[in-house]
Amino acid sequence: MPVKLQGGGDDHEDDARIEIVPLIDIMFFLLASFMMVSLSMTQIHRVNVKLPNAATSDRQIKVPPVHLAVDAHGVVTWDAKIVTPTEVTERLLALPPSDENRVMIAADGATMHAQVLAVMDAVRAAKIDKISFETKNPAR
Repeated sequence: MPVKLQGGGDDHEDDARIEIVPLIDIMFFLLASFMMVSLSMTQIHRVNVKLPNAATSDRQIKVPPVHLAVDAHGVVTWDAKIVTPTEVTERLLALPPSDENRVMIAADGATMHAQVLAVMDAVRAAKIDKISFETKNPAR
């Protein structure tokens, strides 16, 4: 029961009350806003590489769990973090052993062949034989 500072009758028309419907509307708006922001933050951050063309490439449906990128200067990245070939081997060996361990390598078209082979050797040193190279198909 509200406290009245001035004397008066039992007039309850001027009592303050909290309107709950606008509060619920605001809460739903905030919930939807936070959901949209969090969904936009879950995009995969990848290194920008210019993939070479391959007319006979096949579209791979399953996304491999490990995606490595080699830019035009030979810098190797794993999930947008710079790593060395030795670190690639160590991190792959730390993964739980599975028959489904696969690696996709996205190398820039201007990358030197030796740098791509160094990454491939690092993957094979971790006893992973399922290696794919990411390309783009100009026909698609």
